[in-house]
Amino acid sequence: MSRRPICFYYGDGRLDELSGYLRVVLQPDFYQPAELRYLAERNVQTLGYLSLSEDQGPPAPWQRQERNPDWGGAFVHVDHPLWVAHVVGAAKEAIARGFAGLFLDTLNVELTYPEDVPHLLTLVAAVREEANPAYLLANRGFGMLPRLAEIVDGIVFESFSARWTEDGYYAPWPPDVLEFHAQIAEQLLQLELDLYSLDYADSPGLADFAGRRARQFGLQSFVADRALSRT
Repeated sequence: MSRRPICFYYGDGRLDELSGYLRVVLQPDFYQPAELRYLAERNVQTLGYLSLSEDQGPPAPWQRQERNPDWGGAFVHVDHPLWVAHVVGAAKEAIARGFAGLFLDTLNVELTYPEDVPHLLTLVAAVREEANPAYLLANRGFGMLPRLAEIVDGIVFESFSARWTEDGYYAPWPPDVLEFHAQIAEQLLQLELDLYSLDYADSPGLADFAGRRARQFGLQSFVADRALSRT
């Protein structure tokens, strides 16, 4: 049976289910080296999660006062030397633990602190230098294109067609947003990168819609719940 292209799973365990994918994105602290070796022996490429512009940890000198209203993490000063060292250190630790690559998250600083875009590019480049030749998968980061495409190996279009809302339910994006996302997807197809979509749905109908639309725009699809608890 052919394996599916990618899975985003933020729980632990489920090694046999994860073996059904070519590439899996995992939380680094939830997997021991032996488990990562188990997946590697089954030709599963494991990518460790890495946040580049938000911090879920305790108060630290690199944190801003503002927090992400959706997830509660603190926004950071991306160019703070201690934050740079923290991120690069986490990247090194994940690779040393046995991950084959990294999933670079929270790259949309053009929406919150646009002045940080060049600093974030510098940070991505620093991670690339430290992790090379490991596989790097970026979540969105459209504000850093085309330079970002020269550094990473793939891009995920999170919430391409379907989303979870502030009211606690799942829904397709309205038509104007879908059209805007389609325009971005067409630009991504010009890049020589692996392209994925990550959509959120809680019904077969919405999941099918997201999967069909991803394929229409040349994206390899994964559909999940908000907590990324499905395999």
